[in-house]
Amino acid sequence: MEMQKTYNPKDFEDRIYADWEQSGYFRAERDPNKVPFTIMMPPPNITGQLHMGHAMDATLQDTLIRFKRMQGYSALWLPGCDHASIATEVKIVEKMKKEGLTKADVGRDGFLERAWDWKEQYGNRIMLQQRKMGTSCDWSRQAFTLDEKCSKAVREVFVNLYEKGLIYQGDRIINWCPCCKTALSDAEVEYAEEGGHFWHLRYPATDGSTEVIVATTRPETMLGDTAVAVHPDDERYKNLVGKTLTLPLVGRQIPVVADEYVDPAFGTGCVKITPAHDPNDFEVGNRHDLPIIRVMNDDGSMNEKAGAYQGLDRYEARKKIVADLEALGNLVKVEAHTHNVGHCYRCHSTVEPIVSKQWFVKMEPLARPAIDAVAKGKTKFVPERFSKTYYNWMENVRDWCISRQLWWGHRIPVWYCKDCGKVICAKEDPTACPACGSKHIRQDEDVLDTWFSSALWPFSTLGFPEITEDYKYFYPTDVLVTGYDIIFFWVARMIFSGIEHTGKVPFRDVLIHGIIRDEQGRKMSKSLGNGIDPLEVIEKYGADSLRLSLLTGVAPGNDTRYSDTKVEASRNFINKLWNATRFVLMNVGDTKILPIEKIKLAPADKWIIAKLQNCIREVTLNINKYELGVASDLVTGFVWDDFCDWYIELSKPALYGEYTARKTEALSVLCYVLENSLKLLHPFIPFVTEEIYANLPNTQGSIMVSEFPRYNYRMAYKKEAKAFEGVMEIIKAVRAMKKDADCPPSKKVELFIVTENKRLIQLNKDCITKLSGASNLTIVDSVNEVEGKTVSSVTEISQIYVPLGELVDIEKEKARLSAEIERIDGEIARAEGKLANEKFVSRAPQKLVDAEKEKVEKYKDMKAKCLAQLQNL
Repeated sequence: MEMQKTYNPKDFEDRIYADWEQSGYFRAERDPNKVPFTIMMPPPNITGQLHMGHAMDATLQDTLIRFKRMQGYSALWLPGCDHASIATEVKIVEKMKKEGLTKADVGRDGFLERAWDWKEQYGNRIMLQQRKMGTSCDWSRQAFTLDEKCSKAVREVFVNLYEKGLIYQGDRIINWCPCCKTALSDAEVEYAEEGGHFWHLRYPATDGSTEVIVATTRPETMLGDTAVAVHPDDERYKNLVGKTLTLPLVGRQIPVVADEYVDPAFGTGCVKITPAHDPNDFEVGNRHDLPIIRVMNDDGSMNEKAGAYQGLDRYEARKKIVADLEALGNLVKVEAHTHNVGHCYRCHSTVEPIVSKQWFVKMEPLARPAIDAVAKGKTKFVPERFSKTYYNWMENVRDWCISRQLWWGHRIPVWYCKDCGKVICAKEDPTACPACGSKHIRQDEDVLDTWFSSALWPFSTLGFPEITEDYKYFYPTDVLVTGYDIIFFWVARMIFSGIEHTGKVPFRDVLIHGIIRDEQGRKMSKSLGNGIDPLEVIEKYGADSLRLSLLTGVAPGNDTRYSDTKVEASRNFINKLWNATRFVLMNVGDTKILPIEKIKLAPADKWIIAKLQNCIREVTLNINKYELGVASDLVTGFVWDDFCDWYIELSKPALYGEYTARKTEALSVLCYVLENSLKLLHPFIPFVTEEIYANLPNTQGSIMVSEFPRYNYRMAYKKEAKAFEGVMEIIKAVRAMKKDADCPPSKKVELFIVTENKRLIQLNKDCITKLSGASNLTIVDSVNEVEGKTVSSVTEISQIYVPLGELVDIEKEKARLSAEIERIDGEIARAEGKLANEKFVSRAPQKLVDAEKEKVEKYKDMKAKCLAQLQNL
């Protein structure tokens, strides 16, 4: 198969993915001779379409799984989707609305039938889109949070927690979304600062002796007030405690109670208490046995307890209540006030705290071992700073409201006997009441919070509660890759669920990534219209270019910016790799490529092999540390700079020379380095590396199941590489001299070199002359042997003189040498400063201290040579 002249990803990306999938390479096998490595894909919502966040997630996870697979692990990346109760139900309701139907019209069974139809039609869309990114998941194990396996785990966990007393039902203040008409957990409420008001209201004492002033940001809730609280030590109100006030507009008598919740220094020191509509007031109400009066319906309108305001929307009622209070003289003043307001994370409506009968998970007993697990390093956050976010949430967590007033989701496995009142919680649907035998039983109407099933994802997908072979082999998993925005939504819940139900943490590491922002640093959003569709980018540039651009400069936990410029730079790199490969293959022709062990290596060969070995070591180290941005920069830098810009040029004298044996050796080294470079690049840019790999001589099978390069200290050639870099410094110096003297690059010049490393220069004479654009190179003992006007330069191993006749500008050359001396003085000062630092000398390894001493001597020698050249001028 011949490579196309130009890199065009459309020619091969879809074909290659189909080949991978068909080959079964993505499937993880339970191999007792291999170590498992497991990643669970954070399940995207079935309502979702691929966005840049998914693209980043997929790139990071796929890079890790491909790396581990090539290293010989049995690598499982398990994909799947989340049923997303609220988001999906909203979509179905919207679709039905267009048909003129409501949930009530079709009933629960009819609605669920429509929801499953919708899931079949759209639910797999994002999974197909993921494939365009090159994701190498094990699609044969694809899971869904509502599938039979996950549903069984949900039942098991709910019943176990219920039987332990860790799940209970009770009247509590919960977050209520009047738009979605469902309860929300604390994690599902997003807070944003909003401008509002403080309304100061006058509440008169029932006996007419005095009055108190209270302030509220939600005057419509005052209809549900059942007390006013003051601090027990507040001398101003001690005589009022136990007396009653008359609630304006309502006429209800409410007591004044003493409670330490009140801050006497804030406002007037009097606080209105509405137990049905405020979490703190609810606690005060419990302590003082106050009645709970809920004045709002589920849709945010006022109910029958609101009297004359019944039927009004909460905001309409607010306006009317304020106007009526003002008319009665009970409105004292209105102050502008900025405060944090909670919004539903799905529809962004303002959330109402209301009292409601809901199901809760008791969190304190579950949170303690989960906090300990992270504190003891059983699960580590990368970067570590995100453990603080985790601790902060877990240490202050309230009981988790898990019931949702929806139809799409895991229905709560609780039944009520209509005849004897027995509450039945069971893993299998009961047909009769176990207490009285009655068949008149009804199931709880609510479904579970979506995050309840997502919390079980690392083990429910592997067959739990059954101890399956997959569960035994692949659990606990190795790393979870996710954004910092769902540490409390999901990560924390998976950790305490894993510990509680399996006795093990669900993953060893949590790799946190940031969000992708636009070029200006703004969050991508529909309202700003700055969202980028990854599929459009792939269509234009190819998946590899997008993947590489997402990894460029990325660091764990940090946000990153998307720009077309980064994608174009990535495409340019891939183009360079493509063209370099074509150059190598055109020169290979029918040449028999030799194993690297059978080649007599030239100095340039040893240098590139040494650079490759260093790259292998550093890339492996950084991927293992989850520094994927650093790793991708290292390998692309090596390929672009060392291989393409230097070694290919260094190999040309051999390729175009008359010695067949040397040409074969150079081609063999080129193929060896190229093949290993492709393997290093494969986890990052899988498509193009697969396409190129298939065209190389002596390669078999797919690159994705080839062995990832291992560092070989025998091929590190540190001494030889350092020596050859002295040769490269000469080439760079000559090029710079010609440029400074405005000498055209094509003009051949004569080189005169003073050096103590005569053998090294002689050995690499061809390289130096060809790459520096010299016609001849002469090794001399001193500058006195060079005639005419020259430009000169000093490197660590040489003094270089180039006679350029009238092109030499003496003053310019003096200025250049003076600048070089100044630079060298800076280096000497830096190194001597380090050596003068007692802490550095006493604490640093001796090797580093000796290296600094060597630098001082080296730079002093270079300075002496520069001064001599300046003196000659």
